[in-house]
Amino acid sequence: MSGAGRKQHSGAGVTLSRREFATGTAACGLAGAFGLESGAVLAQAPKAREGRTLFKNAVVLSMDPKVGDFDRADVLVEGRKIVAVRPDIQATATVINAANTIVMPGFIDTHHHFYQSALRNVLANGILADYFRDIVNKATPLYRAEDAYIGVLSGALRSLSAGITNVTDLSQVSNTPEHSDAMVKAFRESGIRAVYAYSRGYGDGARFPQDVERLQKQHFSGSDQLVTLALATAISKEQWLLARKYGLRIYTHVVGAVSAVAPSAVIKLGDEGLMGPDNVYIHYTGATSEQMKRVKDTGGWLSLACPIEMTMRHGMPPLQLALDHGIRPSLSSDVETTMAADMFSQMRAAFTLQRAEVNERAIKGEKSLPPLLTAKDVLAMATIEGARTNGLEEKTGSLTPGKDADLILLRTDLTNVMPLNNAYGAIVTGMDTSNVDTVMVAGRILKQRGQLVGVDLAAHRKRIEASRDYLIGKLGWPKSVIDTSLSGH
Repeated sequence: MSGAGRKQHSGAGVTLSRREFATGTAACGLAGAFGLESGAVLAQAPKAREGRTLFKNAVVLSMDPKVGDFDRADVLVEGRKIVAVRPDIQATATVINAANTIVMPGFIDTHHHFYQSALRNVLANGILADYFRDIVNKATPLYRAEDAYIGVLSGALRSLSAGITNVTDLSQVSNTPEHSDAMVKAFRESGIRAVYAYSRGYGDGARFPQDVERLQKQHFSGSDQLVTLALATAISKEQWLLARKYGLRIYTHVVGAVSAVAPSAVIKLGDEGLMGPDNVYIHYTGATSEQMKRVKDTGGWLSLACPIEMTMRHGMPPLQLALDHGIRPSLSSDVETTMAADMFSQMRAAFTLQRAEVNERAIKGEKSLPPLLTAKDVLAMATIEGARTNGLEEKTGSLTPGKDADLILLRTDLTNVMPLNNAYGAIVTGMDTSNVDTVMVAGRILKQRGQLVGVDLAAHRKRIEASRDYLIGKLGWPKSVIDTSLSGH
């Protein structure tokens, strides 16, 4: 489903309203309760193991300087918690031989729009103007609750399979309360750790304040849930104050190429004292040094989606500018309609972008250059910096005893990295999703030996294809998978 034959509009000087931008990326869901064809996608979700699990004889990258890294060590998990990380642990436990793997924290993706999973790759050539025309304004209003449900499930399973244990979903397809409920259900059933950043959608999405309160009471009253609530907002005083009324983290798109949501609009709210440590700014392209400094001074966070920003004309990712001001951004994947959503792609893009910029300055003879990013620096952005961005550093992001056991095993005996010579380098510059062997979230093994646990992929494919066929049919897009579309210019 390539979008072949759709007319491509110019992206130059695109002007969008705040509402158009704020509702421009969205959610997804699980199937079963909503009547899409075929059988159940998931068996009963795996439970945290009783007793203890001991991962033995791995290379261990803890992302915690107090714990350290090891050429060979063990990781002991009890229930949902990490108990110990060190060599030669002796314990009564279920032992998993982790030789020929790297054990590390799961990846964290701090900004994605899961509902779009059925439309993967339809805008492989697209830029931001094409995306707003085709996905935001045309496709999103057509979504049924069941499409949001299977979309979120598909995105969650894709994330888990790729070693991502914590995601943030800016759920901008909350067209009705049923859509929102479907997405929350999907995340819970998938077993992933998710920040569900509720956003104003179409239709009943105008009930924004009332539905925030309903969602919090109905779905998020627990104090230790894997799925937690946040708000995906416009650059809006009203919406930021609403989030703070309910104690919710604020995720906001900021794009210099779109005047209504440029960094200058954020600074206007900052001048009213509204920028704070609960703000996560996504993209933040086109920022000046002073505008970046305001983020640092107010304790805000950045989520950069470097491949998307470079591909879709958001503007150059402000990675070096952030680093210059002492901000270590997290990484995010944004939209699968245009680019792969795995963190290997995000890390490699950030790594090569920063080094290309600094290297070019060196070639031109500039002195006193900023340091080149290392593979370890970038892996931190994909793990512990993601946890900090999501406000979850106490629970995840590192292999620290006492934190939840959100961890992954990456195979080092595959042809793309053997022989292993540099663990950080192998992950950032050599590996891909095929290396993800095992995934554990809060003590539950959700992928093992390279396969998702308890997932009927044939049934899942049937459901996601049924959703795609419905959407493509309603949109009147060609059904051929041969791509003849052109990007906007």
